[in-house]
Amino acid sequence: MNIPSSAPSSARRKPAGRSGKSRPTKGSRPVAADPTRDIAFDIVSGVIENRRMLETTLARSPAAQDAEARDRGAAHRLAAATLRHRGTLMAVLEPFLRKEPPEPVRIALLIGACQLLFLETPPHAAVGTTVDLMRRRGLAPFAGLANAVLRKIATGGASLLEGLDQERLNIPAWLWTSWKTFGPGTVRAIARGLSHEAPLDLTLRPEAPVPEGGELLPTGSVRLPAGTRVMDIAGYEEGTFWVQDAAACLPARLLAAQPGERVADLCAAPGGKTAQLALAGAQVTALERDPVRMERLKENIARLRLDVNTVCADAAAWQPEQLFDAILLDAPCSATGTARRHPDALWIKRPRDLKALVESQELLLAAAARMLKPGGRLVYAVCSLQSEEGPEQARKIAGKLGLQPRPFTPEELSDLPESFTPEGWLRTHPGMWPERGGMDGFFAARFVKAD
Repeated sequence: MNIPSSAPSSARRKPAGRSGKSRPTKGSRPVAADPTRDIAFDIVSGVIENRRMLETTLARSPAAQDAEARDRGAAHRLAAATLRHRGTLMAVLEPFLRKEPPEPVRIALLIGACQLLFLETPPHAAVGTTVDLMRRRGLAPFAGLANAVLRKIATGGASLLEGLDQERLNIPAWLWTSWKTFGPGTVRAIARGLSHEAPLDLTLRPEAPVPEGGELLPTGSVRLPAGTRVMDIAGYEEGTFWVQDAAACLPARLLAAQPGERVADLCAAPGGKTAQLALAGAQVTALERDPVRMERLKENIARLRLDVNTVCADAAAWQPEQLFDAILLDAPCSATGTARRHPDALWIKRPRDLKALVESQELLLAAAARMLKPGGRLVYAVCSLQSEEGPEQARKIAGKLGLQPRPFTPEELSDLPESFTPEGWLRTHPGMWPERGGMDGFFAARFVKAD
């Protein structure tokens, strides 16, 4: 990916930085606005300094408010690449820094170095735009440092990466240790899978044609190259497809909703799994407690022209008038399995966060059991690579809450046999399908409520 060397002329007139204006520093030339770098700086700062999700930080960025879609998209990709390679970039910068710089300075250097080493940005553009970024952000005293350091990195180029264990550097130590349960070779494969931008996966309506340039995957998803603009794909306005990672579509499929069944999708936003269940002919109730996410779900369901009952409520406390035949619980989790698309997930979570997440999942599982009729099916899923949220959670609830394990069969996962575990669970990870661009990490287990 080549980040534009400067903002388009129309964007240069738009606000940038916290003041909303381009401003000169004392005794220097005026600094032109650059929405792409300003928004990327806001995003990376929010993730690193405040542990905010990338999307949340993007929404809060002052520079993003009036920016063009092109600039916001470029900024998102620049910030994601910086976070994806953060450990490697830190290691490259270290020899050139005599002492620890303030965090905002380091963040600007990370963004500049990322452009030089991973995004094919011309050296003069990567160096110049980073220096200008620092001047706009009140970091002018460090502009000379940035200029000197980035010029050295530009000169060293790819040779600076030689001898670095990039796979290890780009994964926080606690996550690397936790993933050793997959085996040493798999941990490396996961790290490699997280090292590049994810392609775009679509789930199609049954009658929809494969979009031009799309690859039909064994699981039925369609894959397009990374960076493809969703709204440019033929059929978007008509609702012939929705965005959904190839792994994310598996839990709903394994629930095997039948026409006429009453099915609940708990924690349903943004609605991809809801759409799958509705298209299977089920009478779907989609629960989501966050009003903003609920609006997004409704917009997606409306575009797809599906009939779904939506309820804005906390699934842990809500009780239906009638019990359900089947329930899909894709529970809130650490989301470490989605780090291909959301590299911020690696840096905003800490080991102590898992305890609260696991407790929340247990509450949701208990609520799902109460909503399920005897003989009804429950698929529990998380987009996490952490064993506490997946296999350990499944083992704990087996035989409790009136839920009995109902393992998946090899036939049900015949198009992705590597995801079938000895226990009969589904387990995917970003190291799978390396020749196709990988997939997200998901865990799913099925249970049946005792009669």
